[in-house]
Parts: sequence; C-alpha cells; structure tokens
Amino acid sequence: MRWAPRTLAPNAARLRYDYDMDTDENTARPLAPENEPASIELADADDGALAPPEDEPKKPLVIVMHASVGSGHRSAAYAVAQAFELMRDADGERPDGQPPIPDDLDIEVIDVLDYGRIVFDGNNAASLFTGATRPIYDLTWRFTLTGRLLWGGGSIWSHLMYSKFTDYVRDRQPLAIVCTHITAANVAVAARMLTGQHYPIVCVPTDYETEGLWPHRAADLFCVANESMAETLRPRKVPEESILITGIPTRDDFRRAYDRPSVREQLELPQDRRIVLALAGAYLPRPYVHFRTALDKLLPYLHGFDDTLHFVFVAGSDADYARHLRQECEELGLANATVLDYVDDMAALMAASDLAICKSGGLTVTECLCAQVPMILLGKAYGQEKVNVQMLTSLGAAMHVTTARELLDTLRHVAKYPESARAMLINGSFLRHPNAAEDIANATLRLIAAPKNPGDPRYRKHLLHFYWGKKPAHIR
Repeated sequence: MRWAPRTLAPNAARLRYDYDMDTDENTARPLAPENEPASIELADADDGALAPPEDEPKKPLVIVMHASVGSGHRSAAYAVAQAFELMRDADGERPDGQPPIPDDLDIEVIDVLDYGRIVFDGNNAASLFTGATRPIYDLTWRFTLTGRLLWGGGSIWSHLMYSKFTDYVRDRQPLAIVCTHITAANVAVAARMLTGQHYPIVCVPTDYETEGLWPHRAADLFCVANESMAETLRPRKVPEESILITGIPTRDDFRRAYDRPSVREQLELPQDRRIVLALAGAYLPRPYVHFRTALDKLLPYLHGFDDTLHFVFVAGSDADYARHLRQECEELGLANATVLDYVDDMAALMAASDLAICKSGGLTVTECLCAQVPMILLGKAYGQEKVNVQMLTSLGAAMHVTTARELLDTLRHVAKYPESARAMLINGSFLRHPNAAEDIANATLRLIAAPKNPGDPRYRKHLLHFYWGKKPAHIR
C-alpha cells in the first residue's frame, strides 16, 4: 500500500510510504553515497554517449482515493487498500468464482486534495462548519442536488482545480479507482473523461445516506451500506447492476474475534464490571467541544455506578485533554474510571467493552457495529451525522442523547436493565457487514476483469452533466 505526500508535481519524483511506516522504504535514498560522486556508465555501442535510462515496466495499479475532510473517508480508503493487499499476498489459489488479482498489483492511497491547484487542509476547512455554522452545512448536505435535478459528473473538476491528477492518471493508467469521498469520485471521473481511459470508478459513501454530488451517471459501481441507500440511488437512475450493498469498509482487525478477559487484563480493566467506552479523542478537537463538555458534566455522577459500570475515556492524541480528565477523576476520587491516551488496537478495546459513548460519524458507528458494541450517540447531529442517527435509532441499534442529563438518565437505564444494551446489539446486526472492505475489493476486481465497451455512455465527455431524475425515495 502506498501513500503520496503533499508536495506534488506531475513530473516530479515521488516518495511513497508503506502503510505501517516502519520500513527502509520510507527513507529517501541519495543517487550516490554521501560525499562521493555519482557513477556514470557509458553505453558500449554509442561512441561515448550516455546510455538512455531504461523505463521500468509499470506495475498494475489500483488507486484508492479519499479527501482529508475528517478521518472517516481516510480510514475507509485504507481499509479497502488493506483488503486488496491481503488478497494479493494470500497464499494459495483464489476461491472459485473470485476474480483474479495480479501478483504485482500496486495499491496507492491518495488524498485528492494534494492534487489541487490550491492545496488546503480539508480538516481545518471542515472545522469551520461546527458550532453556529452547523445548520448551514446541514442544509447544504441535505438539499444540494438531492431532488429531481441531479448531478451526473463532468470534467469541470479537472479544469478548475485538479488537472495534476488528470496528468497523473494519464501517466500511470490505473486499473481502477476506488473513491471514498465525493470530491475524489468527481476528480476520477473528470480524469477518465479527459484521458480517454476506461478504468472503472467505484464509489464508496462512508455514511448511511447518499448525498447529491456523487457522479451518478459516470460511476461504474456504488458500494453502499444498506438497502435504504440503494433506494435513494434508484430514483436517481443508477442502474441496478451498478448498486451493491456491501456495508461501510473497516480495517481487518474489526473482523477478528478477541479474548475479552485477556484484553481487559492487558489494559488493567476490571473483569466484574460492564465497561463503558467513551470515545472522546479526535484529530481536531473543535467538533468535540460539546461532546467533551457533556462528559465533564457527567463525571461527578459516576460514583453512582461503582457497583455496575467502569468507564474508559479515550483521549486520543490530545495530551492536554487526557491530563484534564485524569485531574478531574483524581479530584473527584473516581475509582471506576480509566483514562487512556491514543489506543493502537481500538478494535480489541471495543470488543472488550459492553457499551460505547460516541459521536455519530459513519466510520465510528460502523466500527462499533463490527466490534459488536452497543452505542449511545451523544450530541446534536447535522448533515450526514443526522442521517446516521436516524438510521441507527430507527432500527433500535443505538440510543441518542443530546445533553449530559439525558446521557446520565440513559446510563442509569442501561445499568439497571442490561438487556436493553443486548437488544441494541441484536438490532445492530442488521447493519453489520464486517467483510465490507473485502467485498468492495472483489467487486472492483470483477469490474477490472470485465470487457469494456468504448461506446458506454459513462465514458462520454461532459463539462457539466445535470439530468432529471424520478421522485426521491426519501424525504429530507
């Protein structure tokens, strides 16, 4: 798996980094040993002229592309890329009916924002739509091209902003591009239109509804979380064969079974209490301000759960917040609370827990579903998070609270009636797809192997392609 850095130019040499970031390949190698001249070899038959460099044969390439707007799109991209790697490196023959995969397949994970004319931080941009500006984002997400007037795709994305990616695609000629963000999908479509290539484009929404800016008429396949999302796509005239219900992709460790007592012992957590996991860590703390405030208000009441619940607060990489939590727990004399910093094996911690308190991000709730831990979704939700809340609560797969008082009341209910948490777990199995990443990778390989028709309407060039759809299946 490869990852390209932010400093990009179409003709510049690129450093690539492995997924685990711990090999010698991460180090840029000089052309000659330090303090020594580079050696030059002359060709035998050219009278002293320098031999032209031989072009190395290009490996077959699959690009998995995201946009660094929140962590969910990136996590989903790496999950799909990991699935490709695991299948490529697996011993033995592929099972019957499974599409072939090249032994030398190269998988590259790309942040589409790196290829813009103007490179900006998508995470910081997303943070602008928190607090008082959240309703603006909510309206934009719910009502932009989600009615009868729909977006089909177009090359304008390349002309305006992402011509560097078009140049890269022209050079590398990928077998397929898997996209976990609308910007990535539209840029991939624009590049295909302008280069005249026929690689399949697979769209992977990372929430529980399909927003309006996906390139509906140009994408080869939509891998969606559930039937409700498929019902959204059908009135948008996406062909049935271009819709596949796979679930949202998560890393391979969320498919594994864990020894709960062993994990608890390693983390020094009690074996005789139900573990409540509060996921309060974030790369950007601003979206978590209200979430953390509610947890702070909850802390003085945790004494009431001494005999039933033990709370684990994950602060992530935010050392200041972790320090604050530890100080508060110490001052309050809480014996049933543990504060953790960044957790490497989150799947194991989730599997060892009995309940999670979290925000309603698509990847977060999907990881909880795959780890089989019931959820309390905390905080007001907007845009895609609002849809996630509605989907999970309508199925009885989660509880939703917006204030610290509601959270305390819900915890008291779960402590008194543990069957309610088990009911959420059973209901959540309806949305649980732990093999989603592998299914998406296999579907992509089938598209790669399928014959291509140059006359397919998907390959037509459009600067802007709008079209008229049917009555939407769901009212927003």
